[in-house]
Amino acid sequence: MSNALTKTEFNFPGQVSLYKGKVRDVYNINNDFLVMVVSDRISAFDVVLPKGIPYKGQVLNQIAAKFLDATADIVPNWKIASPDPNVTVGHMCEPYKVEMVIRGYLTGHAWREYKSGKRTLCGCVMPDGMLENQKFPEPLLTPTTKASEGHDEDISREEIIASGLVDKAEYEMIEDYTRKLFQRGTEIAAKMGLILVDTKYEFGKKDGKIYLIDEIHTPDSSRYFYLNGYEERLAKGEQQKQLSKEFVRQWLIENGFQGKEGQTVPFMSDEFVASVSERYIELYENITGDKFQKSDASKIEARIEKAVNEFLNSKI
Repeated sequence: MSNALTKTEFNFPGQVSLYKGKVRDVYNINNDFLVMVVSDRISAFDVVLPKGIPYKGQVLNQIAAKFLDATADIVPNWKIASPDPNVTVGHMCEPYKVEMVIRGYLTGHAWREYKSGKRTLCGCVMPDGMLENQKFPEPLLTPTTKASEGHDEDISREEIIASGLVDKAEYEMIEDYTRKLFQRGTEIAAKMGLILVDTKYEFGKKDGKIYLIDEIHTPDSSRYFYLNGYEERLAKGEQQKQLSKEFVRQWLIENGFQGKEGQTVPFMSDEFVASVSERYIELYENITGDKFQKSDASKIEARIEKAVNEFLNSKI
């Protein structure tokens, strides 16, 4: 198996703090910039799985960098540069306390809610008589509150505004950005023979300006179906062929794990880990149209440290 980056402990010039997320390790530089190192950790059901997935971090970072560049005309984003295949450096923003989830199709969490009899999600109405994986008449905006621990919670726009989580005028702006970003992502995906099914965006502020932050349109934040055969599979009630980490969630469910108390993560064989790595590389090539260039994974930590130090010393 190739080397997987599962933890980082860097000490960069001007480093103030380190935040370790489920997948990303974020280094605060002088309270002004962030160095986001995308690890090979993988999470599902809000649990980090015990083994890393080789090249997953590179895949996520390079897809996000490409899409941040491809949407910069819609909304300013935090990215300044990607000095290493696993790293993006950008502006430190104050994040809004909501994640903007947008759904074009009835699948995943929305389908689980629908199947249980619910017809509203985050205050949005889901029409009767829909099939699993069917396209909504219009994309649904279904925000969640960002939980510091455990599961994110569904919330409606009315609750967000009434509770003061986000100022009304600013919320309307990030709603508008979300719809435009999803439309752009949908158009790019269609050119590649894919359907952007659902995704999430995060926004923040710096010096009074709203920025798109974190990552976009990667298999960790987005679900993709293959366009070819979609209608036939829908008509037959078959599962869609997808490019997302839903296949990891399904594997966990089939092996008795949904992140609930008392459940343990099933054993991840080297073969399973390799197959997940291949799926991530497949998504990279399908969504970008570029051949994936595997970075040198023999000494990932040293490679990242050298690239980031050189960048920070020259630019910041």
